[in-house]
Amino acid sequence: MFGYRVPAPDQAMLISGGKRGLGGAPFRVVTGHGKLVLPIIRKSRFLSLAMAESEVVEKCVTRQGIALTVRAVIAFKVGNDVESIVNAGQRFLSDQDQMSILTGRIFAGHLRSIIGSMTVEEIVTERQKLATEVLDTSKAEMASIGLHVDSLQIQSIDDGDTGYIEAMSAPHKANIQRAAQIAQAQATQAASEAQQEATRKQAEYARETAIVQAKYNAEVDQARAAAEQAGPLALAHAQQEVLAAQTELAQRQAKLREEQLVAEVVKPAQAEAERIRLVAQAEAERMRVQAEAAASNDRVALDRMLIDQLPMIVKEAAGGLSGANVNVLNGADGLGEIAAGLVSQGLTILDSVRGNLATTEDRPEAGPSRPGAAIDIS
Repeated sequence: MFGYRVPAPDQAMLISGGKRGLGGAPFRVVTGHGKLVLPIIRKSRFLSLAMAESEVVEKCVTRQGIALTVRAVIAFKVGNDVESIVNAGQRFLSDQDQMSILTGRIFAGHLRSIIGSMTVEEIVTERQKLATEVLDTSKAEMASIGLHVDSLQIQSIDDGDTGYIEAMSAPHKANIQRAAQIAQAQATQAASEAQQEATRKQAEYARETAIVQAKYNAEVDQARAAAEQAGPLALAHAQQEVLAAQTELAQRQAKLREEQLVAEVVKPAQAEAERIRLVAQAEAERMRVQAEAAASNDRVALDRMLIDQLPMIVKEAAGGLSGANVNVLNGADGLGEIAAGLVSQGLTILDSVRGNLATTEDRPEAGPSRPGAAIDIS
């Protein structure tokens, strides 16, 4: 629209002509909105509200008389309030670059003043304190010209060829170097210890692994040996059982053979021996009876007959034993008992016959015995 002017966001529009501004200023201040400016009647100019900077390089002398070159940078701008804009506009509107030059001069003066009251050690070690004091002392003066300082940075402090700052920093450098060397040695030692610990752990792991592997190999070898011995052991055990069975069978066969020999050889031999003994005993008895009969005239014929028949009876009785399979419970003693029984029966028969003869002789009616008469013994 013709005659309507709008300032940029970082600008203030100053309109002259017509009504006066705040505090009798020859212009009105417009920020953040537009304004109708009638041509010819009124005139508008723009003042920058953007951030600006000023660099200061100033030689200063400390309280110790040591010359220092201080480099500083000041960040500033026109204040946002109308009063600051009016003050800055009246001073810098026609040449706004003068704001940086004037700001640098103001701060250079304050730097010389404050550094002159401080030592090199204070300036070097308390640089922020220096900047704060410079800002505080320049704040009122900067406000009077409509400027507001945002920050002050001390970029460098140089003592030239005097070497004072270098000498002052030497102990600190030595301490720093010593601390760095100690730290490096400690780091090296820590690294060496860590390496040794890692090596030790690796060795322990290798040893434990070797032990486990050896145990595993031993178990495998033991299992393999047991498996290899299982077959021969089983075969030997089986052979041992076979030998035991064969031994038991041989013992049984030997016992059976012994029993067979006893039944086939020993017992018949014992029976034959007993028979011979009985025959001999009967023969002896016959001779005894014959002798007695020879002494008795009245019984010669009967005794003779009995004597002749008794050995035959005993022999017949004993002869039956020689061919018989007799089971004798008491062995040879049992055979002796059988033979003695046969002789006893023969003697009992002989005594019975003698008794009958004696009874016949006592009877009157009985006739004399006939020699050679046969006696039936059943």
